[in-house]
Amino acid sequence: MVSQLHRLLLKLIPGGAKKDLSAAQAKALLATVRPRDIAGKTRRRVAAELIGDLERIYQRKKAANKELKELVAETGNTLMDLHGIGPSGAARLLVEVGDITRFPDRAHFASWNGTAPIDASSGDQVRHRLSRAGNRQINRVLHMMATVQLRNPTQGRAYYDRTKADGKTSMEAMRCVQQRLSDIVYRHMVADAITHMVTGPGGQRGTATDSSAAGSHPNAGTSEKPLSRPATLQATPPASAGPDPCSPRSRCLVTAPSRSRSQAQSA
Repeated sequence: MVSQLHRLLLKLIPGGAKKDLSAAQAKALLATVRPRDIAGKTRRRVAAELIGDLERIYQRKKAANKELKELVAETGNTLMDLHGIGPSGAARLLVEVGDITRFPDRAHFASWNGTAPIDASSGDQVRHRLSRAGNRQINRVLHMMATVQLRNPTQGRAYYDRTKADGKTSMEAMRCVQQRLSDIVYRHMVADAITHMVTGPGGQRGTATDSSAAGSHPNAGTSEKPLSRPATLQATPPASAGPDPCSPRSRCLVTAPSRSRSQAQSA
């Protein structure tokens, strides 16, 4: 519908019109056109009908988003507090993830959603490629979250610029941001689960379970110690510890969990 409207405006308006037009912008442009021939009048009438259809669609979408936002808020989660996650993204996370405690740590969560890169090193050349595995719907939510942060003067944008300055390509830096955001989403969902356990549905969130420590920006601390079993909810979330695996001077990896060398030898 939008493409059809754009083609009509190209024929009606001298010099054409930009492709990304809202219904209000298209309506304002169409108001300036007064064709005199039959073909032009027909195009203008069809364009006006398309604009009316778009306005109705936008109104229904706005109402649906409002309803979805209220439904997500009723769950008591804090996902919409994160910069770049709206009602649809939060709802998708809640539906697809389900019980966050089934992931022992952030590395398992990153492997599941496809933000953990795959080792593609060869000889002395150390490199990693984008993982095509994992839940693509959640991967898209994280990608959109990263895109929103990069378009604004956020800490996510600052982290992206620092990562590029350290020698990484644009795609590698983008993967680093997505990976960090995956960790932050994991921390928020774990904190929300703890809050739900402590206060019950609809309870007030206490300071002991405040997930703002992770924030919504990629430079916030997001380390957790790997567990050999699903995560166990505690009244107080574990403090961040250990080196940051996605610092600008590292390889920016939270790879799929694997056994350590000492564990392999003892086995």
